[in-house]
Amino acid sequence: MDMDKANKELRQITKEIVVKFIEMGKITPASFPQLFPVIYNVVVNTLNGQSADSQGGED
Repeated sequence: MDMDKANKELRQITKEIVVKFIEMGKITPASFPQLFPVIYNVVVNTLNGQSADSQGGED
């Protein structure tokens, strides 16, 4: 798969997740800039077969 296409698909998946969180009131549009990269990394790591524990989360 082309890397640009793969990155576009990953961003689209992440966007859909973020929109659902906003709709549910779990996050606000104001927190989007901080949370989008975090959620994106979780999606990428999940698709790469890495667990949340092995992501080296924040302390």
